Amino acid sequence: MKNIITTLGLIAILISCSTLKESNHVKNNKNVITNDTIRIANDSLDYEIIIIEPGFYGWLGTQPQRGYYTQSSMEITNQFKVREYNLRVLNPTRFDPNLYVWRIDYESKIDYGYEVNWLLYNYFLFFEKKYNQKLM
Repeated sequence: MKNIITTLGLIAILISCSTLKESNHVKNNKNVITNDTIRIANDSLDYEIIIIEPGFYGWLGTQPQRGYYTQSSMEITNQFKVREYNLRVLNPTRFDPNLYVWRIDYESKIDYGYEVNWLLYNYFLFFEKKYNQKLM
């Protein structure tokens, strides 16, 4: 009888521990999914890109991986889209000021590197699709 009670006690402890681990794992995954802030910066912090957009991080995982597009092609596209985006920021009576809140400081003469260009390129794709906008 004593062995049965001890065995049942050990099983109950093991079940409660495994349940706790699963609930912590679910909580951790939930935090990853709901945290849609992405920040990319270089070592000297000359530039950085911060994207705070619900759903962007999950959507980014469904897009072609880094290396699919060339940096030069993304830079050209980003230059046109940044220019149009910034024009819309400056014209809140014609374009929704809730969509076009902040100006994007992107200069064509600066080499931001592949990562920043890739992230900005994909953000524009996400933005256009989510809000039904055409920037080019």
